[in-house]
Amino acid sequence: MSPRLVLSIGNFFAAGHFFLIVYIIAPYLALYMPAAQTGLVVSLGAVFTLALFPLMPKITTRFGARRVALVLTSLEAVILASLAVSPGLIPAIIFIASACAIAPFIGYQLDLLLEATVQEEATTGRVRTLFLTAANLALVLAPLAIGLLLDGTENYSRVFLAAAILLAPFITLFLFERAPEPKPHDATKVALTCRCIWADKDLRAAAIGNAVLQFFYHLAPLYTSLYLHTALGIAWSDLGWIFAIMLLPFVFVEYPAGYIADRWLGDKELLMAGFVITGFFFSLLAFVTAATPLLLIAAILFMSRIGAALVEAMIEGHFFRRVTERDANTISVFRMTRPFAALLAPLFASLVLFSGSYLIFFILSGALIIALGVVSAIAIHDIR
Repeated sequence: MSPRLVLSIGNFFAAGHFFLIVYIIAPYLALYMPAAQTGLVVSLGAVFTLALFPLMPKITTRFGARRVALVLTSLEAVILASLAVSPGLIPAIIFIASACAIAPFIGYQLDLLLEATVQEEATTGRVRTLFLTAANLALVLAPLAIGLLLDGTENYSRVFLAAAILLAPFITLFLFERAPEPKPHDATKVALTCRCIWADKDLRAAAIGNAVLQFFYHLAPLYTSLYLHTALGIAWSDLGWIFAIMLLPFVFVEYPAGYIADRWLGDKELLMAGFVITGFFFSLLAFVTAATPLLLIAAILFMSRIGAALVEAMIEGHFFRRVTERDANTISVFRMTRPFAALLAPLFASLVLFSGSYLIFFILSGALIIALGVVSAIAIHDIR
């Protein structure tokens, strides 16, 4: 089996386990605590991720990306299986924060392994978006699986157990199939790497753009499900197919967008359009009520993800054209935008929702995504 196929299949299962739990985290925790505070548990996990991320390049150099990925995935499976026992508030907070903290590290190892297979940077857009498409297939299937597993109940332990089981094929695959390991590299201090990225206008723009995208990713799943299910009372049997439709653009948009960017148009224009579409349609959720037709809700969510798919494809392709697997420190800092956003997004949401107004929350969030996203896109330097 080719290394890229191994990594893409692995990405399907690694991403799939997280997509299974990300939409239920807030509704699950809302059974134990005030709904507006549920995102703070994700922020707690992000604190641990940010604290440990600077160590990852050294750990990867010493033990190898494949071995580290196996250890982290096994630990994640144990944590999720523990959550399936329905442990109560304090253990649930600890386990969910831990699961959210570990997931970015698994993605980081897969990034390095995939970069080790790329010999010609002109193909980066297609390689990265094919890799992303494998994960996005899991992204679309996850809400359908959630609807079937819950079956009109609030028995979230079924979903946590399914997520743990989903990691078994990943572990098996990486035990018996090999991929090229990243070449050894000199680890540098995170502060120095951050300064180098900040000094490079193009890398700085890509990192900021990714931070804005991750900000959206840590608002949308948590608070869309919290609003639609907990606040408006829409059943998971309906949310399952609504979310599946919503996520289709990640399967059908990203690879063509990466190909177009590689061959003809470049990244900047598609990136700017993506941010505007994402922010505008996310803000429209402010006007959704319990009386809003389900198909209209699905259409609004679908359009927001067309924008997000464009942004993700352009950011991933643009950044990874500029780096190789030897730039593990740079990739590490780039991926730290995910836990950084995971820390800030729930804090932002909790402050806004303290007033109890989802209307203000969605409008303000959409406006921030458009403003910050367009600023970062303007600074991107297209290679074409």
